[in-house]
Amino acid sequence: MSEQTEQCKNCNQEFDEEFKFCPHCGQQAKDDLTIGLLFYNTISNYFSFDARFFRSFFPLMFRPGYVARQFVSGKRLLYLHPAQYYLFVSVIFFFIFSFKAREYNTNVDKALEQGFKSEAVMSIDTKPLDSLAAKELSKTLKKNQVITGMTDEELKELDSIMVDGNNNSPGLTFDYDKEKVDSLISIDAPEPEILKAMGMKEDAGFFARRFYQQMLKFQKNSGGGILQAFFDSVPIALFILLPIFAILLKLFYWRRGRFSHHLVFSFYFFSFLFIVMSLILGVNYFIDIPGWVDWLIMLSTFFYLVLAVRHFYQQGFILSFIKSGVITFMYMLFILPLALGVMMAASFFFY
Repeated sequence: MSEQTEQCKNCNQEFDEEFKFCPHCGQQAKDDLTIGLLFYNTISNYFSFDARFFRSFFPLMFRPGYVARQFVSGKRLLYLHPAQYYLFVSVIFFFIFSFKAREYNTNVDKALEQGFKSEAVMSIDTKPLDSLAAKELSKTLKKNQVITGMTDEELKELDSIMVDGNNNSPGLTFDYDKEKVDSLISIDAPEPEILKAMGMKEDAGFFARRFYQQMLKFQKNSGGGILQAFFDSVPIALFILLPIFAILLKLFYWRRGRFSHHLVFSFYFFSFLFIVMSLILGVNYFIDIPGWVDWLIMLSTFFYLVLAVRHFYQQGFILSFIKSGVITFMYMLFILPLALGVMMAASFFFY
């Protein structure tokens, strides 16, 4: 009795009809194209969304450091690749966050627009200090010269600025007539003329020129879109912040594997953070959770880090707690503020 065969629709090779997949190309034997299959294949192809995702999910959430250690030890087909996991959960997080971001953008844009309408002149009070106040401030700065790191010449220059109220420097200033600039904008005046009215000097360098151009754009748009530009920079910043976190791990665990091992740990840990933040945002859409509960949940991620570090690097709890605390302190006190500053500057200069 001859065996009945099927012909693969993809490679046209014949195989036993009992096979569920073509042994030549791997396509499913009876691949009826349905809506569900179409979207499953799309997600699977781009994000590797398959059984490995769920096989990795529960250990990642409830067994800190386990998945990363298993992956590094060689079990790399059993669990979803750390970079793919990070990519998938970050897309989900930013999708959920986009609804909240739209609300933030609307509120900030309205507030800025209202501020532009109610404020006739944008200015900073540059009135010089009286001699007594200037003398007291100078005395305090000189007493703490070791802390401030200021030289005697810098202190003298600062004294003259405080007394005279003018340092004759080509620095940047917000002190310009907003109504005059608005009138120039309304008559479609050339940009150089408007920038000159804003206080930009003819010999301004690239940085200063760019600053005034963005100030002009900021005024034309009444500040609209500035927060969205900041949110747009967050995914890019995270791709830089994640390797920096791995570098800190390498510094504290110098002999505990290659840099790629620390990077694997960082990918899975940041994926865990994205999942937690996605759950917080998702639940808050339906139930208004008190703010202290949200902060308590985020605080618990530190203890997750301690347990993950302990299991992944195979060290004692006390030592893992101390190292995790120092790494978190350095990251939150130095790395994140610096990153936020760069992101805010980039958002303003390129929005």
